[in-house]
Amino acid sequence: MSISVIAAGFLCMLLMMFLSLPVAVSIIAVGGIGGYLAYGMPLVETMGGVVWGTLNNPVMTAIPLFMLLGELLLRGGIADRMFDALAVWLGRLPGGLLHTNIGTCALFSATSGSSVATAATVGTIALPALEERGYPARPALGTLAAGGTLGILIPPSVNLLVYGSLANVSVGQLFIAGVLPGIALTLLFSAYVMLAYPNAGRSSETPRIPAAERRRLLRHLVPPGVIFGVVMGSIYGGIATPTESAALGVIAAFFFVWRGGRLDWNLVENCFIQSARTTGMVILVIVCALLLNVTLSMTGATQAVTRWVTELGLSQTTLLLFLVLFYVILGMFMDAMSMLVLTVPIAVPMVTALGVDPVWFGVFVVVMCEIGLITPPVGMNLFVVQGVRKGGGSFNDVVQGALPFVLLMIAFAGLLVLLPEIALFLPDLAAGR
Repeated sequence: MSISVIAAGFLCMLLMMFLSLPVAVSIIAVGGIGGYLAYGMPLVETMGGVVWGTLNNPVMTAIPLFMLLGELLLRGGIADRMFDALAVWLGRLPGGLLHTNIGTCALFSATSGSSVATAATVGTIALPALEERGYPARPALGTLAAGGTLGILIPPSVNLLVYGSLANVSVGQLFIAGVLPGIALTLLFSAYVMLAYPNAGRSSETPRIPAAERRRLLRHLVPPGVIFGVVMGSIYGGIATPTESAALGVIAAFFFVWRGGRLDWNLVENCFIQSARTTGMVILVIVCALLLNVTLSMTGATQAVTRWVTELGLSQTTLLLFLVLFYVILGMFMDAMSMLVLTVPIAVPMVTALGVDPVWFGVFVVVMCEIGLITPPVGMNLFVVQGVRKGGGSFNDVVQGALPFVLLMIAFAGLLVLLPEIALFLPDLAAGR
């Protein structure tokens, strides 16, 4: 198959998405029609087996469990108490509660696995406090939108889990690879806040709270810490698979919600319904992407792209920097999950042919998907943060508040290319290399 045909198919998908067709429909239209034109009905008929095999993959079971975990933290009041505890510790730093936004997003990300859920949850909690204390709108909204992106990088991450399934890479290795980049990006956001907004909120500083009370509030950070320890510890202790660890995390979350006095049938029902809705959307996109992958594999499209890139004679660094530009542009028009499932089947064989580690590339792709979450006009987190503002306000405030963080994340992606050890240090350590 020629590169021109592959490019035409990709552009057709983008065009259908721009015309507001659902992402899943756009993907399956190109994959199904392309497969039929190439091999007729026999290829189309084999796709049913792919769907069945995908939905029966144990890794897929982890997706609704991680979604449920985030819902329990949100509706169980655990996230509210996390914010209050971090506010008394971080609120007196230069930048005030803007650091609390970022810190709470990072902690919530370590248990939820979803950027949209992180941005919506922390935004709902934080914005009233920020507005009451006179924080400027743009940095307040920008830190929430950018902090929310950590939800798909800091493990457990649904996007890393989906990447592992699509690229046939160990989910456990991907999870541990996301830890240091997630911490580094969190610290980078906070460092920028200190430098750019040192006087934010000074007109209404966080009241001085006695040291004993601050220490007492630290107990509210125990639930996310325990849940993160249960999920990651059970994987790397050899006790559970990623799916089983997600189930253990849900059990721990139920326990903390019960201890907080919030557990009732209404909460459970709402958590399950919302988790099912989100999971259905994600699974549909994944299945359609895998069906497209069948067509790509059978028609030789993946091999053609890999051969074409190899013949160009590009170095690893040049190719990856080109991919940074490609993903930034793509992220302006597509949501994070769509970018992931659409590009991974072609990109992974292409980069691994040049010797790129697939575990490292998983972290790289997720960072690029993070950037897409806060780049207009289709940055999902921008709309989420704007949506939780009680008093309304200009959407332009969210966009301009998030723009500096877009630039920071692009710079961080470049740093990952130059220093891959940021992502590979812990996986190599765990493997004894």
